[in-house]
Amino acid sequence: MKKRLMMLQRSSGLSPYIWSILSFLPFYFIFQSSSTTEIVVGIALTVLFFISFRFAFLSNNWPVYLWICLLVGISVTMTILYQFIYFSFYIAYYNGNIRNRAAFITAYVIHLVGTVASINYNLVLVQDPLFIQQIPIIIIVFISVILLPFTLFNRKKQEKLEAELQMANNRISEFVKQEERQRIARDLHDTLGQKLSLIGLKSDLARKLIEKDPEKAKKELIDVQQTARTALNEVRNMVSSMRGIRINDEIVLVQQMLKAAQIEYTGNQEFNLQKVSLFMENVLSMCMKEAVTNIVKHSQAFSCHISIEQTSESIQLIVKDDGIGMNRQDIGKGSGLPGMRERLEFVNGTLEVKLENGNGTTLIMTVPNDVIQREEEVRR
Repeated sequence: MKKRLMMLQRSSGLSPYIWSILSFLPFYFIFQSSSTTEIVVGIALTVLFFISFRFAFLSNNWPVYLWICLLVGISVTMTILYQFIYFSFYIAYYNGNIRNRAAFITAYVIHLVGTVASINYNLVLVQDPLFIQQIPIIIIVFISVILLPFTLFNRKKQEKLEAELQMANNRISEFVKQEERQRIARDLHDTLGQKLSLIGLKSDLARKLIEKDPEKAKKELIDVQQTARTALNEVRNMVSSMRGIRINDEIVLVQQMLKAAQIEYTGNQEFNLQKVSLFMENVLSMCMKEAVTNIVKHSQAFSCHISIEQTSESIQLIVKDDGIGMNRQDIGKGSGLPGMRERLEFVNGTLEVKLENGNGTTLIMTVPNDVIQREEEVRR
């Protein structure tokens, strides 16, 4: 029991004790009356007030107006008949907990008008000595009637906004985690997909050459071993630090993959990009890797051309093949093109697919330069 009282005191402070005193205080003023009828009426009004006060907190919509009118009426009656004005504290507290703005303003005005009218009645017309003795406390009550509802209303509004902000932050955090998971999944898919495709192509080639040219088959198997080790190292590095890949490093691996698939590479051996961040190069490298992987797997092409054009407004990565092309129905299928489009949209980029009527496919990946400029400013 003592522990519960200590917890209540820590969580609520002195508020429960103040409200308890105010709950018994009306009976002191009621029993100042000499008439039994007035005492009975006062007790009945006090009980009715607390019952109405309880139901007022449980009500919504239009009943709020009914309860506030009843509470203010009882408070004004108690002030006029018994010089007891302290029910105004309760009503001010209740008004501050009203969530609807229109209902709050209406209740605030009704309560303020009723309190001013009852105070002026006792001070100006009746001039009751008991009421005049309470002027210092009456001033405090009147200030509370004016300020307490707005203080509580703004605090409740702030708590609601903070709860919504916390909920929004939690949702953003979940979205970021989901996006990171998808990004890691795409990176692993692209990295392992290329390397495993290369291993498969070289293994098939070695199997065909094992009897015709054992030395060349041995060389291909050595390349398979080296590619497997490279893939393992890339996966380890990706998982441990998620490091980026430079475009010129990736083009070397792309050429190896095309050579293993007996597809001629006709693009530049390296690209000279100016002031491009590692993150942006990583995005372009992954897109290029996925595009070449699709060419090797599906295009049946004889050649592949890769070029990069950098202007003051954008960077364009162009991957073109002379294969059988694809149907428009196939553009949205699989994890290749959608994955590239998601990567590019993440940096405000675009993906354009040009079909050459059975004479190949051209992928144009565009990244705006303003993204790169913002990254340079962040690094400074």
